[in-house]
Amino acid sequence: MPAVTPLPQSGPPKFITLEEHKQLTASTPSSFGDIPPVLQHKEENVQVTFDPPIPDLGNDEKGTLYVIESALAFVWPSGAGFTVEYPRITLHAVSRGESGPSIYCQLDESLNGPGASGEDEEQTDSEMREMKIIPSNPESVEPIFEALSQCAALHPDPDEGDDDGWVDDGEGGFETFDGTNEEELSEVGRAALAHLESIIFFPEENEELLEEALEDVEETRGQNDGVKPSVPAAK
Repeated sequence: MPAVTPLPQSGPPKFITLEEHKQLTASTPSSFGDIPPVLQHKEENVQVTFDPPIPDLGNDEKGTLYVIESALAFVWPSGAGFTVEYPRITLHAVSRGESGPSIYCQLDESLNGPGASGEDEEQTDSEMREMKIIPSNPESVEPIFEALSQCAALHPDPDEGDDDGWVDDGEGGFETFDGTNEEELSEVGRAALAHLESIIFFPEENEELLEEALEDVEETRGQNDGVKPSVPAAK
């Protein structure tokens, strides 16, 4: 199955807005499986290009981009379009080239998709396709990227393993993401990290800080004991 799939119907896949989702889940529905996926972002006047090109999708006309939790969809004014499943997007990043900002993506075009076994590295590299999402409004790049990141997180790569950003070192401590070693977090990631740091309490570390503070106070008192304050000389 290719990474880019033509839409079987005219128009985008079925979805609901975030507000509609809140209304549907305000009371327990009969089946959560019947609730359509949520639309995280919609952007009009967008151009999508592929390298190498896709013969059946050679239209450079601008259309509407739908960042839906189930898949990324693009629809031309004619109603035709395509979808890309998030596990097929192996890389997405903001590109700020001379032609203007865009979203750069690498798509896995291998026969069985991500997680398939029996493929060598050379074969996998030859089955990658580049996709660029170019909105007419440059300021829309960041919202599209954030929505794409949120939806991609709902469809983790099976090869990535269980890596949630925290590693138990076996001694009760944790290794946390600190932004070093050229690591980067999106705005959503930074907000999540700040929230975790604000609610997590490390007793041992706080006791050490308290002891150091008390030692500093005692040392200052010892230095001041028996020392009279100096009196300014009369002019």
